[in-house]
Amino acid sequence: MLRRKERDQVEVYDVNNYGLLRCLTVPIAVSNARWFTDMTSCEHFLCVYIGDRYSECVHRLDVRAAVFTQWAVGNRPNGISVKASSSLLVTCPYVRKIKEFSSYGDLLHELTLPDYVTMPWHTMQTYNGEYVLCHGAIVDAVHRVCKISADGRHIVHSHGGQRGSDVGQYNVPIRLAVDNNQFVITVDRDNRRVRLLSPMLGHVRDIVSRDQLTWRPCRQRFDEYSRRLYVAENKWNENEAILGRVVVFSV
Repeated sequence: MLRRKERDQVEVYDVNNYGLLRCLTVPIAVSNARWFTDMTSCEHFLCVYIGDRYSECVHRLDVRAAVFTQWAVGNRPNGISVKASSSLLVTCPYVRKIKEFSSYGDLLHELTLPDYVTMPWHTMQTYNGEYVLCHGAIVDAVHRVCKISADGRHIVHSHGGQRGSDVGQYNVPIRLAVDNNQFVITVDRDNRRVRLLSPMLGHVRDIVSRDQLTWRPCRQRFDEYSRRLYVAENKWNENEAILGRVVVFSV
């Protein structure tokens, strides 16, 4: 977990009793940026990636050596995810691009999304090469989850449309997870819920309802092995998060 303090820290917790095991202090050169957008981990390289909006870069933490490195993205990153091949997908919402990097920052591929995909927040890739992404900021008319062809040109499936709170609507769908059966888990931030969609993006059920959350959910991680869903929620005051916690659900 990445917690914002006077010194930003990566905190490591036990997954069974949620006890704090250790803290990895983020270097001053990193913490001065102070706008981290996302964090994910890679089991193959045993590292953690942190997206940095201000510096337009990704920070890489080698867990074994506790060593930080970084590389430039070239645009403001938001959601990040690790592919099955262990490369990193970085979603850049303001330019509607998905960038793929090696674990050490080599740009492998860059995909520009169609004009009608406004403000993409997070992207993951399926086994057949298609991309699943969620998009729509508070000022946008369309808020939805889409499956896009591997070349980025066509929408294969979608769920959502006009911003709202009904079953077929979203209000800032901000994060995704895809399980081994290709079902999609989506955080619907301003509706305060987490939804389960079929591989073809049909609505299955709400995994988490607004009654189970206290504040706005903004990040999630799904552990396929334990079937646990970790949801980070924050209380906001004038565009600043003043309280937060992680809520764990069985899926």
